[in-house]
Amino acid sequence: MKPLTADNVTLGFIGLGNMGRRIAQRLLDHGYPLVAYDRDIAKAEAVAAERGFAAKNILELARTADVILSCLTNDEAVQSVYAGPAGVFAEARPGTVVLEMSTISPESSRELHRLGAEGGIEVLDVAISGSTPAAEQGILTLLAGGNQDLFRAAEPIFQAIARQYFLLGGPGSGTAMKLVVNTLLGIGMQAIAEAVVLGETVGLNRERLLEVLSKTAVIAPAHVGKLARVAINDYAPQFPLRLMNKDFQLILKAAAEAHISMPVTEEAFRVNSEELAHHHGDDFSAVLRRMEEVAGIADIHSASMTS
Repeated sequence: MKPLTADNVTLGFIGLGNMGRRIAQRLLDHGYPLVAYDRDIAKAEAVAAERGFAAKNILELARTADVILSCLTNDEAVQSVYAGPAGVFAEARPGTVVLEMSTISPESSRELHRLGAEGGIEVLDVAISGSTPAAEQGILTLLAGGNQDLFRAAEPIFQAIARQYFLLGGPGSGTAMKLVVNTLLGIGMQAIAEAVVLGETVGLNRERLLEVLSKTAVIAPAHVGKLARVAINDYAPQFPLRLMNKDFQLILKAAAEAHISMPVTEEAFRVNSEELAHHHGDDFSAVLRRMEEVAGIADIHSASMTS
């Protein structure tokens, strides 16, 4: 298979939310012609204004694009976009390539591969690891599952949006690896929240605690930026609580099906769910605020920030 470069393919991009919009812009910046679709037509028109056009519906996009990328919220959204008479597979030509980038279950990814193969369409599950700033800078990590030849052909696309990319195995392997990664992401944030509250309650200055903690070897790169934002009580969403909550559900469902125990993950999911019930639109790092509230110290910080 020849490389999927800007001079020989037209891209279709479905799902222009916080991540999708930034990824699509990176591809435009690297010269790819692009057909955009989102349920919010204004989002598609804004992205496609530079090069290409906004599709009126998924079928129009599927007829036009050689390579289709999608970045959607959950399994149900992916199913609705690809399957059925109004979905991608109903109209895409044989030989079309699909790079599906949503965080969904490995089972859903494998089903997508199977449905695509029935119509002569090759699919890679290409899960994304990284925040919205990483997407904007083109330094994401991509976790792929599927055909090795297609993975190699897609490298020019990956290079436009990512710093590193890995093929993990066959269909569903990319999304399986994403669940592994996000297990550590979610548990790590909960562990940080508990440790910070411990430090505060034994007398450490919160701002100094967070500053020094971010310079230690125990904080993963994905969490470092969170500490600076938490220090000023900034919980604006980069990776929303609701998406971490959805990923926790996928992780625990996979664990239940495999008959393995994940008690720490279950507890992190519980705290995430509690905070989600109170602050639906905030970042997943807001579990630190939840733990401070439980410890009775959150009000002190809010007062000091506004004084």
